[in-house]
Amino acid sequence: MEWSIQEIAKKAGTTSRTLRHYGELGLLAPSRVGGNGYRYYDQDALIRLQRILLLRELGLGLPAIAQALEGQRDTAAALRAHLGLLEQERERIGRQIASVRTTLDRTEKGEELMAEEVFDGFDHTRYEEEVTQRWGREAYEKGDRWWRSLSAQEKKAFQDRQLAIARDFGQALKDGLAPDSDEVQAIAQRHCEWLSVTAAPTRSYVIGLGEMYVADPRFTANYDRHGDGTAVFVRDAITMYAERNLSDD
Repeated sequence: MEWSIQEIAKKAGTTSRTLRHYGELGLLAPSRVGGNGYRYYDQDALIRLQRILLLRELGLGLPAIAQALEGQRDTAAALRAHLGLLEQERERIGRQIASVRTTLDRTEKGEELMAEEVFDGFDHTRYEEEVTQRWGREAYEKGDRWWRSLSAQEKKAFQDRQLAIARDFGQALKDGLAPDSDEVQAIAQRHCEWLSVTAAPTRSYVIGLGEMYVADPRFTANYDRHGDGTAVFVRDAITMYAERNLSDD
């Protein structure tokens, strides 16, 4: 049995463009190419794509994924690592739910709040290992120093700015605008300007971040709450903006 590139992209929650990009990098070759030029994928290709997506969620970049696939690393080990990541995220979300419930209960009863209960599960340093693995130790430490230097009001303003951008992306998708339209590219520019608080974002950084928005369920859920498919829409929009306007210098 085989599937077309459009079918695979839809089932995997990605795009034909991404699959073709994986093919150009040698990560995912089609099983065959039809006389009409369409790419088709068989069961082995599906398993390979699943592994690619799992490794992306584990924080590996495309070059590292190529190495992993070339080295024929144990698929079961990759799945166990992926399962561990999901279980950690489930535990964190569980703590956040318990924290909000505690805050609500104490507020309704007029009881005093305790800071360690209010903020349990919201520690940004939980991403330390993940950010270090993706972009290096210096990137994490620089971002951490910047975040800690902000006041509570500045942190909220930064987060509100991101929410406004995400909402605008979601509305643009609902309005039927294309990722490469002038209106959407203007939002993509705002997004990149929002990213530039610590350093000017490079082309590869923005493209990699866009892929992470789709590959990482945490980011996907954050964007898709503004409308199904928003994460993919954002990824496509900022990728186009980066390819047109940014460099890796």
